[in-house]
Formats: sequence, C-alpha cells, structure tokens
Amino acid sequence: MTYRLVRLSFLIALIGAWTSPALAHPHVWVTAKAEIVYAPDGRVTGVRHAWTFDKAYSAYITQGLDKNGDGKLAPEELQDLAKENTESLVEFDYFTALKANGKKQDFTSPRDYRMSYADEAATLSYFLPLKAPTAAKTMALEIYDPTFFVAFTLAEGDGAVTLASAPQGCATNVSRAKAAEAAQQQNLSESFFETLTASSSFGVQFANRAIVACP
Repeated sequence: MTYRLVRLSFLIALIGAWTSPALAHPHVWVTAKAEIVYAPDGRVTGVRHAWTFDKAYSAYITQGLDKNGDGKLAPEELQDLAKENTESLVEFDYFTALKANGKKQDFTSPRDYRMSYADEAATLSYFLPLKAPTAAKTMALEIYDPTFFVAFTLAEGDGAVTLASAPQGCATNVSRAKAAEAAQQQNLSESFFETLTASSSFGVQFANRAIVACP
C-alpha cells in the first residue's frame, strides 16, 4: 500500500490505521463542491474546490494540531496541513479534469488554499487555475480519483457545481458518481488496487461530472 503514501502525502496518516491487508476500497470519502470561475471577458480561469473529508479521516489528520489548546481548530492552525494536502495532489492532476470543447486543459499551481474544521469534519478549499484561460462555449468538469483510493461524492443540492461570473445564459448539467458500494461488490482484492496509478482508468467509472454550455 505504500505506493499510495509516497504519491499522496496527505494520506500518510492512514498508515497507522491500516491493520488488515484486505481492506476494501475506498479508504477516504470526500463530499465535494466545485465552482467554475470566469473572468470579466467570459473566459474560464479555473476551478475553486471545497472538499469535506469523512469524520474518521478528519479526526485522524488533525490530531495534535490544536496548538493553543483551546479545544478548537482554527484555520491558522490548519494552514500547514492545507498546504501539504494541496501541493501533494499534483501527480494526480488534483483529481480534476476540465475539458474545453472536448480538449483537456492544463492547470498551474493551486493557490488560496485553506482548511477549516466544523461538525467533526475537515474541509480543504483551494483555487486551481488554468494554465491558459479558455473562451470555450462548452466545458466538462470531472472529479474523481483514478485509483479509487478516495471516493468523491458531489454535495447535495444545486450548490454542488456552480459558476462564478459566468456569461448570462450559461447552463450546468450535473451527473453524480456511482455509489462506492458498486466497486466493493466487484470483489476486487487489495492487490488489484495496488497496481493502479495516476494514469489508470478504473476510477473514471466513479467520476462526478458537470457539463456547462454557454450561448
């Protein structure tokens, strides 16, 4: 399992929790929100993410981070963790694919990363800029882990995928991922998942998708 720890350092904390060689995937659950950001000229400039981790994982990664001992986790106490979490996602393209008129777009380094903690859950947010802003009329956003180590589910309601400063008339069609249990029902072994990499296609069947069309 260590191949995942090397490639995704923010999951290192889980090594202490792994006691069985046959645990089923996924290992981490994330409730996601995404905002596609437009510039005043109508070009898409990037994606703003907000990922809320499951309570068990949230508790594990935030152990010992209450530096002032007040029983609360302030954003400044979580900033180093937010930085590590965000920067460690580069090899997996930030679990994000954005296509403009069918062509996959490249991202530059994320910015404005921060983490908050509320209701026993940690939420990581950051802005993922496009290397080259695009004026494409049709955009397709996908959020998923190709190795299915992390299961992403879009938040409920209309706020799961939103548009910021989009041209008038743009419409969004959202398709949520399959239930994680579908993978477990395939009776795949842990050794199978250990062979998967960032270029694997297994996880795409559990992708969350949003199609944006502008006039």
